[in-house]
Amino acid sequence: MKNIDKAMRILLAGFCINLCLGILYAWSVFNKALVTDMGWTASQASQPYATATITFSICLLVAGILQDRMGPRLILIFGTVLVGLGMIASSFAETVFMLNITFGIMTGAGIGFGYACLAPSAMKWFHPSKKGMVNGLIAAGFGLAAIYLAPVTSALISMYGIQTSFLVLGVAILIIAVPLATTINNPPEGYQPEEPKVKAGKAPVTTRKPMDLNWKAMLKTPQFYSLWIMYAFAASAGLMIIGNITTIASMQANLPNAVYLASLLAVFNSGGRVAAGMLSDKIGGVKTLLIAFVLQGANMALFSMYDNEVMLIIGTAVAAVGYGTLLAVFPSLTAEFYGLKNYGTNYGVLYTSWGIGGAIGAAVVGFSMTQGGDYALAYTISAAMVGVAIILALVTKPISEEKAQQLSPATV
Repeated sequence: MKNIDKAMRILLAGFCINLCLGILYAWSVFNKALVTDMGWTASQASQPYATATITFSICLLVAGILQDRMGPRLILIFGTVLVGLGMIASSFAETVFMLNITFGIMTGAGIGFGYACLAPSAMKWFHPSKKGMVNGLIAAGFGLAAIYLAPVTSALISMYGIQTSFLVLGVAILIIAVPLATTINNPPEGYQPEEPKVKAGKAPVTTRKPMDLNWKAMLKTPQFYSLWIMYAFAASAGLMIIGNITTIASMQANLPNAVYLASLLAVFNSGGRVAAGMLSDKIGGVKTLLIAFVLQGANMALFSMYDNEVMLIIGTAVAAVGYGTLLAVFPSLTAEFYGLKNYGTNYGVLYTSWGIGGAIGAAVVGFSMTQGGDYALAYTISAAMVGVAIILALVTKPISEEKAQQLSPATV
């Protein structure tokens, strides 16, 4: 029971740490305050967020490599401390350049270092048949952060101003996330997770034999490139809707104050992560992705027809579930295909597709606006990209043991 309790404590601590690291999702509130209270342009106010997302993606890869070698605890403590100090330093920033350094680089790097350590550690404490559930819950913490951080940040800014709000949130992260980070570690050598309980008369749960391939061996497998393209194309569609939903609501359905759609996105995004993670444990990760891609592809093809509030709510919910599925299932597939030994590095390499996906989504929106002045072409392009992901999901199979042995015989 002690190890089971420890596993659940690691999972709960990881979930709560991500609730703090999700401060990135509250940027829209800071963005608005910088424009209205500080007189910044919309472009200036969005720069620290853009810098943070780029830094986050880079540091997630770096942290993945480090935690594979050193374990998660020190890297995670460093990350949570950096997030808190970055927020505190942001309270003294009065220029775009300084906020790019304090929030964009310091906080963004801290989020990357922290986020990279949580799923690898948690998965090692649980039976492989539960990796989808573990990834779904860990990822859900990050997505749920927007639900409480946005109103809390808004209230702080209203009462104390933007700079004091940065300070208060930074101190809170240091008080909450750093102590939690000290509890995260890998299981001891030789640890074997308890087998899942099954009903009497049923066969025990079986999983594929783990095959630990390093990133060099991973890059020699066609499965990696299939996963990378699926991740980039599907993330592009989801991020496009997430980043533009209030503008879409205003243009398509004449809903100028549909800010609640952002909260709806956060709820279904997080719920999708948990549900998809648990479903992938039942039917497999690739099949789960296929279902999500079919729903998202159809949703994108129809999105230009969503011209009233009810249809937009449904479309937004489907888009959020589809996007949330990616953040739960791709980490699980990385562990399933390439093992846990080098998971941090391997997923960091695969995660570059998420960053590229965001850039593709922004470029598609920009192109659509110049061509027709609306989002219609962006929806069509997104539907086509998700269509490619559907085809890849139909043909992508796990790596055979023989192939893994050829690629990296020393680590299988």
